[in-house]
Amino acid sequence: MDNRQLEDYNKVIESLGIKYIKANNIKLIQPLKIADYYDSENTILVLKKGEIRFGENNQLVKPGQSLFIPGGTTTSITYGYGEATELSNDEIANRENEFFKTEPGGSGGLRGVGMDNFDYIAFEANIFDTVNFFKTLDITPFVMDSKKILQIVEDILEEEEGRTEGRNRVISLKSEHLVVEVIRYLIDNQLFVEQLATNSTYFKDPRLLDMFDHIKANLGGDLSNKVLATVANVSEDYVGQYFKMLTGINPQDYIEYQRMELALDLLRTTKKSIRAIGSEIGYKDTAYFCRRFKMMFGIPAGKMRRRETLMNV
Repeated sequence: MDNRQLEDYNKVIESLGIKYIKANNIKLIQPLKIADYYDSENTILVLKKGEIRFGENNQLVKPGQSLFIPGGTTTSITYGYGEATELSNDEIANRENEFFKTEPGGSGGLRGVGMDNFDYIAFEANIFDTVNFFKTLDITPFVMDSKKILQIVEDILEEEEGRTEGRNRVISLKSEHLVVEVIRYLIDNQLFVEQLATNSTYFKDPRLLDMFDHIKANLGGDLSNKVLATVANVSEDYVGQYFKMLTGINPQDYIEYQRMELALDLLRTTKKSIRAIGSEIGYKDTAYFCRRFKMMFGIPAGKMRRRETLMNV
């Protein structure tokens, strides 16, 4: 890698806002297949014992390997050996306890003993705290063989369990280290390097950054192409093409994605009504908001609020 490439990668890494979401050790009670697995956050599954398969070709994850699933990506995933019950991402929300047993944080050397199990960690890695970095690369789930990544996940789980002084700070720092190691793994193994190179160039464009900032600050307001054109100082006819050229997604799809991400956060962290949340993010028609939410996440907004996800601490 030459110095210019190194500098570009460093700028991308420095632009990332990294946020730890949750981690657990998950024990498998019986085999399960989720044909349309989806999560808005980036996730890493570290297989301790048993078998995981994913994708159209049922690619195998072996014990000691980790599976990286970029946020916003839909994939097929099968846990365990033998004949598996097949459920949708929506259906599993009501039946988690039939298939998974969760343990907050870690249990040190006890993990990997007994039932088939895997460590799970979810995190955000957003460019300028706005757009999911791994989503912009348009990458598919992939397997990693990295002892460093395994150790970092293990460390985070131990911190979760310990609940000692400085715990949140340590988890935050280790989460940043985890994301850096994933990016290093991509580069070292020549995975998605063209997307990485393109990404490092595009996200230095000041007009694009201005649009990101404006969208983030005005998710409940008017974000038409006319408004974005004014922000970026380009023509209304060109702004959609310009945005898509730099990001790989048209601006209105990106805006809806950001609105739904905010709605998901509000559902998880507040007691606001679904109507109020829809209105806050720019949807006057609650029924339409609910339809779009279910289309994006595969789960109705009300069910998302009610359920305690299998990965929650």
